[in-house]
Amino acid sequence: MDSNRLFPIKDFKNTVFLKPLIEDSNVTNVHAGEYSYYSDFEDPTQFLTKNVLYNFGISGSSLHIGKFCAFANGVKFVMPDANHATSGITTFPFAVFGEKWGGVLPLSDYPFKQYKDTTIGNDVWLGYDVTVMPGVSIGHGSIVGAKSVVSSDIPPYSVAVGNPAKVVKARFTQEEQAILLDLAWWDWDIAHIEQAMPTLVKGDIKALLTFAQNNGLTS
Repeated sequence: MDSNRLFPIKDFKNTVFLKPLIEDSNVTNVHAGEYSYYSDFEDPTQFLTKNVLYNFGISGSSLHIGKFCAFANGVKFVMPDANHATSGITTFPFAVFGEKWGGVLPLSDYPFKQYKDTTIGNDVWLGYDVTVMPGVSIGHGSIVGAKSVVSSDIPPYSVAVGNPAKVVKARFTQEEQAILLDLAWWDWDIAHIEQAMPTLVKGDIKALLTFAQNNGLTS
């Protein structure tokens, strides 16, 4: 499987790999790892305009998406540039309208809240119509249920649902999570990943650990 192929599924135009889509654009603050994909009922190639919202570059923040992520139709990332300054008397953005208003207090001098980059780990599944708010981190291996709004960090290997999204369960025990995070299978070369696919999909963590040990993939 070529990670640089825009449409990875033969004769199917509703799913794109995000890495080549982003690299072929002029957007410099959105990044995605290999094999992460977005599926859309209409046109997934519009991801950077329809799904990454308010990305005006004012805040200087970025969106980082890991490898092997799966994003369902309608997943949206709200960038910090959507926010209004809230520490003063009014939240009205006078300077946005330019002319005389723009000169009274330049937009660069507005007391906007500062946000971290938004970070989506590796092997993250975001369900239908999930909204990710600015500056949050979603840990490796997590699942976020349909129509959830993620406004705070989600730890690795969690299942989170709701508005605001809350963790409802962990996918694995703490010990198992530590093994998986140490193995970081998404960083293996693709040949080893292909060999391990049956175990990754159907097997248990002990089997994956044994595979890694047998192939010199453990630290």
